[in-house]
Amino acid sequence: VYEPLQTGLIAIDSMIPIGRGQREFIIGDRQTGKTAVATDTILNQKGQGVICVYVAIGQRASSVAQVVTTFHEEGA
Repeated sequence: VYEPLQTGLIAIDSMIPIGRGQREFIIGDRQTGKTAVATDTILNQKGQGVICVYVAIGQRASSVAQVVTTFHEEGA
C-alpha cells in the first residue's frame, strides 16, 4: 500500500488498511453492517478526488434505492 485510502472508520484504517486504487470485497453474514461500512467509506471520500463504485449483488431494489438516495442527499 503506497497511498492509504482513509475510510474514516478507525478500526479498519488501523487493522486492515485499504490502498488507494485497490478493490475491496466486503463479505459477511446478514445484518452485520457491510452496507454501513461501504456507504460510510464512500461518503468519507467526498471532496477527496476519489472515484468509488458501489456494487450491490443480490440486494433488493428498495435497499439499493435507499443507499443511492443517501449518496445523493450527502452529495457523494
